[in-house]
Amino acid sequence: MKVTELKFQLAWNRLLSIVEEQAQVLMRTAFSTVVREAGDLSAGVFNRAGLMLAQAVTGTPGHVNSMADAVAKFLRVYPLSGLKPGDVLFTNDPWDGTGHLNDFTVVTPIFSADSRCVGLFASTSHIADVGGRGFGADAHDVFEEGLRVPISKLFSAGELDSSLMSIIKANVRDPVVAEGDLYSLAACNDAGGVALLEMLNDIDLVDLEEIGEEILRRSEAAMVKAIAAIPNATARYQMSIDGYDDPVELCAEVIVDHAEIRVDFSGTSPASDRGINVPLAYTQAYASFGVRCIVGNEIPNNAGSLGTIKVSAPEHCILNAQPPRAVSARHAVGQMLPDVVLGCLDQLLVGQAPAEGSSCIWNPVFLSEAGAQRAFVINPIFNGGTGARPSKDGLSTTAFPSGVRTTSVEVNEATSPLVFSQKEYTTGSAGEGRFRGGLGQTIRIAHRHHDGFVVSKMFDRVNHPARGRNGAGAGSQGRVYVESAEIGERALPGKGRDLVGPGETLVLQTPGGGGLGSPADRDEAQTIADRRNGLI
Repeated sequence: MKVTELKFQLAWNRLLSIVEEQAQVLMRTAFSTVVREAGDLSAGVFNRAGLMLAQAVTGTPGHVNSMADAVAKFLRVYPLSGLKPGDVLFTNDPWDGTGHLNDFTVVTPIFSADSRCVGLFASTSHIADVGGRGFGADAHDVFEEGLRVPISKLFSAGELDSSLMSIIKANVRDPVVAEGDLYSLAACNDAGGVALLEMLNDIDLVDLEEIGEEILRRSEAAMVKAIAAIPNATARYQMSIDGYDDPVELCAEVIVDHAEIRVDFSGTSPASDRGINVPLAYTQAYASFGVRCIVGNEIPNNAGSLGTIKVSAPEHCILNAQPPRAVSARHAVGQMLPDVVLGCLDQLLVGQAPAEGSSCIWNPVFLSEAGAQRAFVINPIFNGGTGARPSKDGLSTTAFPSGVRTTSVEVNEATSPLVFSQKEYTTGSAGEGRFRGGLGQTIRIAHRHHDGFVVSKMFDRVNHPARGRNGAGAGSQGRVYVESAEIGERALPGKGRDLVGPGETLVLQTPGGGGLGSPADRDEAQTIADRRNGLI
């Protein structure tokens, strides 16, 4: 390495700071609640070849790892040789971005004073509405799901493509939010670019190429060493989840082979005729994350470390859906993949993997009935319990693997006419074991003015709970129902759009996590504490 070790460490620490600042700028300027409150985003810095060097801690694996794969696709459409200062590229194409239309990925090349490209910044965030049916699992193809923008220029030499922006605004339900979110993505990349140029000047670097090459070399070498410590072997694991109308079988084979780990999803169910299909980039993102949870989890996540993990799925299966399959609710299946991968790794690294958890976030879309005087749409986040950990109980109402935070009741009530009358742990929802799973939660929601409202559901673990491991119990299944004085309870399916009638209350019970180890081996003091705290 031509640069000194001191200069390398200074540059690396500055890059970590820069990408985190980039993410914070995105959160502070975003219009969509799910971004500014829940952190449904990603941010990162890339070399001129489109390889990710560093990512912000703030963000989701689905966004980060699929964004890591996306930037090279941008550069194939717009080679660096044709880009100039002030250019900003973007897309929401599910197969070129992060898996569904609601996520926009923005890529900005950064230029020095002499017009030399020194690196690129990319960011992704979830935009609340992109037209079509709206965010949900009901569509039969991607054309029903909303506006699809191929890789394009949002800004050319600093000038907004106003015609393209007009088309976007004309096709979404909340044009102010959509436009504001796109500006926030461009702004956070710009903030990263300003900080990068300051860093290069401060430590006397021309660009990121030498530093980036060393970052990737060290990260890859560290992962190769971590993988080499695992005996070459193959493990298989299978898990059933709810699907839309019919269950989906997720089948994985993990092969440890010297310097790499391969994950193969052969045997998985075919693609669905509903919007729960997963583009391969999103499959690769969460499968890679499942590996990284326990293999080299202290090694930086970038193109070097990710390159040691190869993920494949048969074309046209639900984990490698091809256009024009509907993919809006791809997270309902994709976020289950770490559980499947960890189920394989538990056989190779005994005692290091957690049990199955609720996994898929519960992120309903609540919106007003057609023609309602008080029109609204919100997309809050609720979470169930994680699986028990190797030496600890699972975490209650915690987003794993997504990391997307729960949106607060105060924000949900301030941005809609809905009232949340209950939000508390569901007693007894955790799977029993030496270490119990995390608890789910119960949420009750009604319209403040007793009007009806619509709920679009993308939930799982309603019919197939998180399984315990090594003699432990399963977590509780999720439940969705409507209650009223007239009808009592009316059960709803976990996916699809339903009407909550005037005066009715919607009840969501998120799933619990599976336990780990025999309940007979649980420490008595832990059981007493759980009873004292009203958890069991």
